[in-house]
Amino acid sequence: MFHLPEAATVGYTVDIKRSGPSGGKQRSRRSGSSIARLIAVALALFAGIARADLWGYLDEQGAAHFATEKLDERYQLFFKGETNLDAAARAKAAAPAESEDFSRSRMYQYVTRHPNAAKFAPLIERDAKLNGLDPALVKAVIAVESAFEPAAVSPKGALGLMQVTPDTGARYGVVADKGRSAEQKLLDPAINLSIGTRYLRDLLVLFANDLGLALAAYNAGEQTVQHYRQNIPPFPETQEYVKLVRQFYALYRPPPVVPPAPARVMIPRRHRMPE
Repeated sequence: MFHLPEAATVGYTVDIKRSGPSGGKQRSRRSGSSIARLIAVALALFAGIARADLWGYLDEQGAAHFATEKLDERYQLFFKGETNLDAAARAKAAAPAESEDFSRSRMYQYVTRHPNAAKFAPLIERDAKLNGLDPALVKAVIAVESAFEPAAVSPKGALGLMQVTPDTGARYGVVADKGRSAEQKLLDPAINLSIGTRYLRDLLVLFANDLGLALAAYNAGEQTVQHYRQNIPPFPETQEYVKLVRQFYALYRPPPVVPPAPARVMIPRRHRMPE
């Protein structure tokens, strides 16, 4: 879980950095550009919004930038969420971009075809089912939390695919032993997914299956959500996080099966019997 401060920023940046002689990867995650005029929009995210879009781009260093609106000319629309009126036709409405060419762009491929998404799919499926979660939801949390990087470490010390903190890990029995530290254990994808999915399940139970509140608690802590009387905290970062996860969730979910229109039955005309 990535605890975020109260800040006037909107958007996410994923930056993979190499460090150390072994060439291992350590990922730091930073918020997007500070734009004061977007604060009011961020405070109202997902409160009465009819359509949820997802914008992004990859910079020259390979960092992926996500936002829920077009912050500048670099951002491209690669997922258009459903409206309140077209949920039944989401397969048609959720085109990945206005241009077919964008489906082959680096940004779209990065999000939808990350090799680690397939690599960890069996673990995601297993732990999601063990905890009664939709695997697409777990993938969405991972996409926003770590961009599927198992070695991701946030500035706040959250670790791994689902960005589990050592404190959260300890609540579920992950502690240091002679062989490994708690941090090393949480960087193990199997352990990380097991703890992260259990925590997400418990948050859904705690907040009566309110997905928005559970996601807000995953990001900012359950006590913070409770402090704001069971409402999503008014932090732009947290509200942006909830919206981004929802959008990735819509992206990863298979389109709903639209039942075919009932066949028209022709009833033969009744012939009058001769008198």
